[in-house]
Amino acid sequence: MNHIKSIAIKAIATLVLLFVVLGLVYEMPFGDVLFITITLGVLSYLIGDLFILPRTNNTVASISDFVLAFAVIYMMSEGLEPAGEWMIPALISSIGVAAFEAFFHKYVSRQMENNSSTPNATGRMNLGTEASEELDPQDNYDK
Repeated sequence: MNHIKSIAIKAIATLVLLFVVLGLVYEMPFGDVLFITITLGVLSYLIGDLFILPRTNNTVASISDFVLAFAVIYMMSEGLEPAGEWMIPALISSIGVAAFEAFFHKYVSRQMENNSSTPNATGRMNLGTEASEELDPQDNYDK
């Protein structure tokens, strides 16, 4: 899987989204938006795209990305710009990030499938119990 290309797509889309919401609408400085974007991008790619998405489905991964995005954006916004109220901007931004992530997960899933050299599914295994002929072990001692 080409991680550099995936991270670049995610970083550009997240930067544009966060700059529009946090930078233009709520007047957060560009440096702070860039710092939040880098932090959120690395965390959500490692946790959401490489850990949660392969083990679950797109819906679960998108919900977890929403929660992660809200937590990161809100806490970092409060830390970087303590004078403002950042609950609503963080909520709006995280909804946008989660919507983007829903489409991005489909791309990442296709990339993982195309580059997978070994299949993930092992197929149906025919497992059965072993049966023996001697039903009562005491019968063997009598002979």
